[in-house]
Amino acid sequence: MVRFPLCLSLLLSATLVLAQSAPKAKSAPQKLATSRSVKTQNKSPDLSSLIPLDPDVKVGKLPNGLTYYIRKNAEPKNRAELRLVIRAGSVLETDNQQGLAHFMEHMEFNGTKNFPKNELVNFLQSAGVRFGADLNAYTGFDETVYQLPVPTDSANVFTQAFQILEDWAHNATIDPTEVDKERGVILEERRLGRGAGQRMRDKYFPALLNDSQYAKRLPIGTEQVLTTFKPETLRQFYKDWYRPDLMAVIAVGDFDMKQVEGIIREKFGRIPAVKSEKPRTEYDIPAHKDTKVVIVTDPEQPNTVVQVIYKRPEIKEKTLNDLRESIKRGLFNTMIGNRIQELTQRADPPFLGGYSNYSDFLGNLDAFTSIAVAKEGNVEKAIRAVLDENARVKQFGFTATELARAKQEFMTSVEQAYSERDKTRSVNFVNEYVQNFTDKAPYTSIDFYYNFLKKEQDGIKLGEVNALVDQFIHNDNRAVIVMAPEKDKAKLPTVAQILNYVDDAGKGLTAYEDKTLNSPLLAKQPTGSPVVNEKQIKDIDVTEWTLKNGVHVVLKPTNFKNDQILFSASSLGGTSLYDLKDFQSARFSSTLTAMGGTGEYNQIQLGKFLSGKQVSVFPFVGELSEGINGSAAPKDLETALQLLYSYFTQPRKDADVVKGFLSNQRSSLQNQINTPTPAKVFQDTVTVTLGNNSPRRQPLRPDDLDKIDLDRALKIYQERFANAGDFTFYFVGNFKEDKLKPLVEKYLGGLPSTDKAEKFNDLGIRAPKGQISKTVYKGVDSKASVQLVYSGDLTWSPENATQLDALAEVLEIKLIEKLREEESGVYGVGANAAYAKYPVPRYTFRINFGCAPENVEKLIAKTQELINDLKAKGALPTDIAKFKAETQRETEVQLKDNQFWLGYLQNQYYNGDAPDEVLHEKEQLSKVTVESTKSAANQYFGPNLIRLVLMPEKKQ
Repeated sequence: MVRFPLCLSLLLSATLVLAQSAPKAKSAPQKLATSRSVKTQNKSPDLSSLIPLDPDVKVGKLPNGLTYYIRKNAEPKNRAELRLVIRAGSVLETDNQQGLAHFMEHMEFNGTKNFPKNELVNFLQSAGVRFGADLNAYTGFDETVYQLPVPTDSANVFTQAFQILEDWAHNATIDPTEVDKERGVILEERRLGRGAGQRMRDKYFPALLNDSQYAKRLPIGTEQVLTTFKPETLRQFYKDWYRPDLMAVIAVGDFDMKQVEGIIREKFGRIPAVKSEKPRTEYDIPAHKDTKVVIVTDPEQPNTVVQVIYKRPEIKEKTLNDLRESIKRGLFNTMIGNRIQELTQRADPPFLGGYSNYSDFLGNLDAFTSIAVAKEGNVEKAIRAVLDENARVKQFGFTATELARAKQEFMTSVEQAYSERDKTRSVNFVNEYVQNFTDKAPYTSIDFYYNFLKKEQDGIKLGEVNALVDQFIHNDNRAVIVMAPEKDKAKLPTVAQILNYVDDAGKGLTAYEDKTLNSPLLAKQPTGSPVVNEKQIKDIDVTEWTLKNGVHVVLKPTNFKNDQILFSASSLGGTSLYDLKDFQSARFSSTLTAMGGTGEYNQIQLGKFLSGKQVSVFPFVGELSEGINGSAAPKDLETALQLLYSYFTQPRKDADVVKGFLSNQRSSLQNQINTPTPAKVFQDTVTVTLGNNSPRRQPLRPDDLDKIDLDRALKIYQERFANAGDFTFYFVGNFKEDKLKPLVEKYLGGLPSTDKAEKFNDLGIRAPKGQISKTVYKGVDSKASVQLVYSGDLTWSPENATQLDALAEVLEIKLIEKLREEESGVYGVGANAAYAKYPVPRYTFRINFGCAPENVEKLIAKTQELINDLKAKGALPTDIAKFKAETQRETEVQLKDNQFWLGYLQNQYYNGDAPDEVLHEKEQLSKVTVESTKSAANQYFGPNLIRLVLMPEKKQ
């Protein structure tokens, strides 16, 4: 696949409407790994010394120049993350190789010396490694990275995994027949990327990247090259750049380090060093004194987005002073992010969404980027609002209280990483070593970094952080990109006007006022009630409590994470209990109520109060149920339970914030109506069709928001959370039951309750029966999307759920083989089974893919052939074995994951199913056979088929 750096991905995705405020910028450094060693001394460090590398990582270099990184890490158990990194990407392509770095990545899966054709994928699938989800690769401008997560409890599979890496390194066969077949797959991947974003990007990239090599070498390449290049040209790229001095092998996992080092030395040491190698040019993006302004429009662009990018030379972190400087940048990002987020919480927000953030950019550059999504196309108001916040910092600086909170947030995030240092997953390490190899980014240990932060952060003064704004914001090497709907072209400001907005930002500003509230969350402490009944489910280490007020609690203490407790609560009812006239008020009830904050705290004050605490609590009201989702560190659990209690008993109305939110939503929805994107029109059609045109399955429109009554929404919210007696609460994570019990009895036992147990209303919304075909004609690009949806009633049982999962997996395997590998007609194809017990047991089976419009009928016919084959013969034993291996491997990891257990327990109790069902998975898998898949195919691929196709608009 093609990958852009994070900064460019954000720029490209900025065309999406931010319905709520942009997420806060991450304050923790991006380039730091975690580990368990390194003892630090108490004396202040010499800031001129180099950042110490993590000694738990074994780094070596073979005589042929190949670098390797090895680290033992037992999370998850019996697993390893392997990477082959090539420090070569699309930027190194010649004119007649455009797209071949990415093409070469694809070819590595289509045949190597020891794994001809598709044997590599087959072998790994048989070992439980999923193609795409696990086994994958990506190509960027400067690197190509192959990802291979594998089990380590099979010596054969583990050793063969390194053979696969070696084959990728120098044993690709590049068979001409396979090359020609893969052209179609690559062209389909390229087709998927086409649209308004791509068309506008092609116009502004040359200016943004100053006509550098990066502007001319997008990894996906050109259609001309991809359709006409000779295999010899691809082989030349492979020969030039896949060489040991540009390669790194990374292995992190639950294994013996000496054994792995021996395997690497044996297998990769036999790759011959390249004599007279081609120089690896390091391309720069040249600086420019002027401001590049590009205004681009497109008929499928739904909103107006303004981006101001201040580019500057990349900061290379080498010394401890560099590390200290990175902390300052993190604090700056946190504080500016918080301020801009507050702007969306006004009665009349100046934009739909926005942010300012300093980060790495591309090539030799970093950038400070400000982005605003304009409301009602008002470019001036949007960009001035964001830039005024930058200017406010420049004129008045941040406040001491803001810095104190940012430091607290920063320290809390690092403390969490430190506390989880023995539970860090291997995948979290490998990317650090990739960056070290490709960009010389240092990797230090969390022990060192945590102690360094404790010593240095308090000494960072407000003036130091405030001074960064002068480094970030400057008039040279600056670019302004405006993306807007084609229909608004005449209304857009000129280049001169845009420059004026940018240069004149900050007129008439006043200093930021940091308004906080110093009150307890709960003005009055709850009167609790005790646990009156207890039940043990020992085989899964679960305990059930019933409190005197009727509240049910399900607990599973774990040691999977040191600093994590997850919790949730649910009760039947939801919006289904309300008439259509109240539907919109009910639908938005939890969102609008949470926007008010809780108790005495408004939303902004609550965020500041919780700063530095690991607490997250969110109420929800769904169609069939309502409840709470949350998490907390053990030390913050009481605060989380206070907040939960407050959301139940002290909902707060903030009419101004709600007014601003609804105003933004109206603007966003109107943009979608004025310039409907093909994907949105198609998805709306899918939703309405599968919902049988129910009024509760219609696309949300601006006039629907007019039906919302805030007082009614608050009343509905209060009704849904008035009776805790029919709620079940779930706790999973690092807690002791005896210590949790008094907190549960106080806060959950203190919730109001009655003996009434509510149910949901069955609204009768079902996918329509029979054969239905709908084609949507929308979009100018030559691309189509297909969804085939089977549905029907279901007999609810674990066995049937497993058979549906098996059917989806074996069909997807066959669809990939047929539609992608044989027909070269798709890039990706999915087959997914969904099933639910409520409101009545039903299943939905979806098959989806994108393709060329001219191939729609052929590929649908091929899909039907595969389905008919499953009906006639059942699945192949080899494909069934792959499904079982993948499922068992996935479950092994899930059983050590708090998030899995929280969702699993909630589903089991919600459905009234056995809590220990997961322990009987092997028994259910044993029932998946050739005959069972045949029977399942005949049962679930029945007469109810909805065919939905998106095609480009017909030319007049």
